[in-house]
Amino acid sequence: MSVQDPRFDLYRRAAAPALGPLWRRVVHSIWSIEHAFERARADARPEEDTRVRISLVFLLFCTVFALLTAGATWAALFRGEVPRFSGGAAVLARGDLTDRNGLLLAANLPHYAAYIDPAEVWDREHAAQEIRGALPRIPAAQLAEALYGDRRQIVATGLTPTERRQLHALGLGGLSFEAQDRRVYPLGASAAHLIGFADTGGRGVAGAELAFDDAVRAAGASGGSVPLSIDLRVQGVVEAELRQAVEDSHAEAGVAMVVDAKTGEVLGMASYPTFDPAHRDRASAGATLNRAVSAHYEMGSVFKSFVVAAGLETGAADVNTPFDASDPLMVGRRRITDHHAQNRIMTLEEVFLHSSNIGTSRLAIDMGPEVMRDFYDRFGLLRAAPIELKESAAPVPPRNWSNDTLASLSFGYAIMITPAQMVAATAALVNGGIYRPLSLRRGGAGVEGRRIISERTSATMRDLMRANVLRGSGTHADAPGLRVGGKTGSTNKFVNGRYDPAHGIGVFVGAFPADGPADARRYVVFVLIDEPRSLQRTGGIVAAPAVGRIADRIAPFVQVERRFDPASRAVAEVRP
Repeated sequence: MSVQDPRFDLYRRAAAPALGPLWRRVVHSIWSIEHAFERARADARPEEDTRVRISLVFLLFCTVFALLTAGATWAALFRGEVPRFSGGAAVLARGDLTDRNGLLLAANLPHYAAYIDPAEVWDREHAAQEIRGALPRIPAAQLAEALYGDRRQIVATGLTPTERRQLHALGLGGLSFEAQDRRVYPLGASAAHLIGFADTGGRGVAGAELAFDDAVRAAGASGGSVPLSIDLRVQGVVEAELRQAVEDSHAEAGVAMVVDAKTGEVLGMASYPTFDPAHRDRASAGATLNRAVSAHYEMGSVFKSFVVAAGLETGAADVNTPFDASDPLMVGRRRITDHHAQNRIMTLEEVFLHSSNIGTSRLAIDMGPEVMRDFYDRFGLLRAAPIELKESAAPVPPRNWSNDTLASLSFGYAIMITPAQMVAATAALVNGGIYRPLSLRRGGAGVEGRRIISERTSATMRDLMRANVLRGSGTHADAPGLRVGGKTGSTNKFVNGRYDPAHGIGVFVGAFPADGPADARRYVVFVLIDEPRSLQRTGGIVAAPAVGRIADRIAPFVQVERRFDPASRAVAEVRP
């Protein structure tokens, strides 16, 4: 015979208006379990109380276990980013970075952190000797602090599996290990500025690691990788030739780039000196600076290409328009001369081939500040280079656009830009007139370009650049059968209040093949030598040869066929 507690009836009647049917059943069940012992004793069946309590405990454990299993399953299958722990700090998984052909640039590999709990160490001196013998790179002071401290401390991070095995084999009490992911860069200093690096927490800090941080972490969560636009074969050539050019001219630094002019894809980018991302603390002063996108230069006569293109596009001149360069040009009190003076009237073609400051200054002043500002803006010379790298710096444009400034702008002074800006502008100059963002994504930035000059003007500029390599200032950039075209540039740096001839740069920017239709695949090659100390410091001497060698070596990788035309080697025809 069961007993119904009168308090339950009172509670049920009081709670009934506020609780729904489901909650009333739950309350009734809880109350029934709570008084199971009284009912069992009243019915002279104490064994029923034991069965009820056992069933209740079993049900409770099953419920908790089911909840924990469901939570773990959800976390493993549906969370987009799973933090991993090493030494108490959350580490975000990162996917691999690869070049366009799938070759590894950066990856996460398992490493270990070693800890010592001094309370569990029996012989501290013996432990110190054994640990230092197995892993000498552990600082003795740090090891002593951990062994004689009063709490568990970390003594080494980034242990490889081999190093962990060596320490574990010592069999020392108090020595333990925790797994941690570590970002590794198997190429060392190669492509270091382009790849960048991540911090110990698994977040990108510089280069592609920062630019594609979200994509890399998403790839890490899914076990995938992020391919970049660069080709390691091209990258290797660019780095080797840049280093050689810097060493040959006894220079302080240099920059080299190769870009697909049709898509804007960066196939190679080198900044010298370089550094090892795994040992950034050992880098020399300025070595971590990516000069390709962050350093500013007055680039000299390479700017004449844009002035000539503006003249052709606006109809202010054609290749046969004469310019008087028989005497220096006076702009106010300023006297403008030519480095290789011809002292005669020259056509626009000759102005370009002989790199006449007088001729391009006259053209720039004739077109005026509005036209010049418009075309410099069209070519992206007044804003930061459009590329994914966060380090891309804005230029230093002129404060005014007076005739004096226009003259300086026409031959690459009075404005400081980055190499990436120059490469993007040159790509538009030679690809049929379409300005596209540079990109480290395989396949390009995925955005439509904008037309800035006509196909006719672009074709004429390619002819002029090719003629400049055949019979102008860029002859040292020629590569057999590849029809290289380009333009030289040389400047003095502004030091201590004046332009000092002892400090300067030499530049050459070229494209190959320079012939063919507007939509043909062609490549821009750029080399800048900073502070050359050789006897000859012009761009045609210190930079042009490196451009020719780069084109010659990468041609098989980018499928550019060599074509030898004896007639074109003697003279290049420029279409009017």
